[in-house]
Amino acid sequence: MQYLEIILNLPVNQGFTYSYIPPEKEKPELIPAIGKRAEIMFGNKKTQGFIINISDKLPENCPVAPEKIRPIKRVIDKEPLFGKELIEMAHWLSRYYLCTLGEAVFSMIPSGRRETSAGGFGFEEEVGEKKKNELSPEQSKAVEEILSASGLLRSARNDGGGLFHYLYGPTGSGKTEVFLSLAEKILEMGKGVIYLVPEIGLTGQVVKAVADRFGNTAAVLHSGLTPSQRLSEWHRIMHREARVIVGARSAVFAPVPDLGLIIIDEEHDGSYKSGNNPRYHARQVAMHRCSTLKIPLLMGSATPSVEAWYGMQGGSIVRHRLTKRLAGGEMPHISCIDLSYYPNDGCISKPLEDEINKTLAQKHQTILFLNRRGFTHFFRCNQCGYELKCKNCSVPLTYHKIENRLRCHYCGWSIYPPESCPQCGSLDIGSSGFGTEYIEAETRAKFPNARILRLDTDVLKNKDELLTSLEDFRQGKYDILLGTQMVAKGLNFPNLQLVGVILADAGLHMPDFRAGERTFSLITQVAGRAGRYFPDGKVIVQTYSPGKGPVLYACQSRIEDFYGSELAEREMLDFPPFSRLLRLVFRSFNKSLAAQTAADAVKILEEGAPRGMEIIGPAECPIEKINSSWRYQILLKGGSIIPLQNAARKLLFDYTHNQNVYIEYDVDPVSLL
Repeated sequence: MQYLEIILNLPVNQGFTYSYIPPEKEKPELIPAIGKRAEIMFGNKKTQGFIINISDKLPENCPVAPEKIRPIKRVIDKEPLFGKELIEMAHWLSRYYLCTLGEAVFSMIPSGRRETSAGGFGFEEEVGEKKKNELSPEQSKAVEEILSASGLLRSARNDGGGLFHYLYGPTGSGKTEVFLSLAEKILEMGKGVIYLVPEIGLTGQVVKAVADRFGNTAAVLHSGLTPSQRLSEWHRIMHREARVIVGARSAVFAPVPDLGLIIIDEEHDGSYKSGNNPRYHARQVAMHRCSTLKIPLLMGSATPSVEAWYGMQGGSIVRHRLTKRLAGGEMPHISCIDLSYYPNDGCISKPLEDEINKTLAQKHQTILFLNRRGFTHFFRCNQCGYELKCKNCSVPLTYHKIENRLRCHYCGWSIYPPESCPQCGSLDIGSSGFGTEYIEAETRAKFPNARILRLDTDVLKNKDELLTSLEDFRQGKYDILLGTQMVAKGLNFPNLQLVGVILADAGLHMPDFRAGERTFSLITQVAGRAGRYFPDGKVIVQTYSPGKGPVLYACQSRIEDFYGSELAEREMLDFPPFSRLLRLVFRSFNKSLAAQTAADAVKILEEGAPRGMEIIGPAECPIEKINSSWRYQILLKGGSIIPLQNAARKLLFDYTHNQNVYIEYDVDPVSLL
């Protein structure tokens, strides 16, 4: 008889002991082994778990008497689904992201769980009609330097030139071709490659490019596959039949034997961060995996995250630049329109209206881009542009109509709206903001003969519908596309001439320290979509803040200046990358219960708080109610992540709280909403 330790996908930090009695006629492939799944009875429910340990003796710490140990029903897999490397990674994942080992393993192994996406931007570099390996001098130089610095060229001494690399260049500068050429070189060395993309459903061109280049040695892992399809791809990877793995964030766990390179395309994208437990970031996992295996990690984007830019400046990430647009299109002309001069024009100003009419007359297409989250009303003076911000947190205050107060969603500080502008005394003050349906109605009224398509999460039921709609637009069945962030991903339309950003600063007034970074990235990425096929592409950015950093820098393509000013501001406020954050969210259908649990948690955290750890909150989350759950948050801030994790772990394992409150633990949060 053998004793098996089996872990389940449950928030308990231990495995469960089961027994295995070999049958008389045993099929050799169905013998228990570490990494295989077993079917068991857990309570009175049939379920599956992973075998992580096997012993001939009953484990010493087993709380159950030997005769009470239940046997497993059967072993499910013919061969293990993971080996030593992935088990070690699961242990690291559970330690780093404060989840149980079961949750870590089940998030790594294909079980057909859908990947939800936080969404971001485009991923459709021109892979184009170019012949394989016809690299420009810039591209060749990048490939050589990355191989050389990582010690992969025979001629190179590995002088520790750096495992982390960044390919930085404008949209259309041929980053994909560099990624594919490097993947090819790694394959020639007999090693495997993981190629991460933000969201597979909208990134067909890259998948096609990889399939064309690598044929059957490519495997695609994505949420559209059934559990059995995912599992068969997983087996192909383990058997070395597939050596280039393309996928969204969970593909970072693919069990590639002799892994030689991980690529993260569009590194800035928010969908690399998981929204479910464990809340891992694929970039952090890739960095850990590459450091452990001593292999290169290559990231790329036209708008790197501020953390990555800081790493490039400090030298922990090696930068490789591409400067030329290879497809021959020109970067479009960006003009900025100050909405303060057009107070009565609604959400489409006269200049934008004129350009749309001109584009319609030329039988070309227009995309009007709105930042979905532009419902937030922010408070500003129409005379001098002054905006009310929190005295403690330097983030905009949000107007709460019901209580008639302006409130900070970081620390909870609030005030009544002033009668006049605190800066210039003007009475011309108020809150601003547009909503999606409002914009659609206005567009239909102003362009009655245009064929208009609106795409956002309210209108679409599923991904197929989105792809069909985008294809209809590509084929010219519509003149104007109204879209939110999801549209920015598939923007590669031959007849597209004009892109209008309805309200660039909608996201700027989000109570989140990354708001400026997101706004800049949005405008830059959207601007890069126009003018790909003719030289007179135009981008019109409407804003109330034409002189505000992110908007100004994006409209003038002053990329270095933006990162410089953003880093200076983050350093002044001591936000990442100059500090580390850990976010705790308390959710409950009962508002006072969520608030009370958060307040009690602060007391516990304060008791053993390590030196240098700052506790911010509790405060209501900026979006304080989601799915009828009330939400409160606490932020832990410090110079190093380890003390924050230790403090949160103490709370996780030693704090017995009301079961009607759920606590989310988010290490290195990407959004604080």
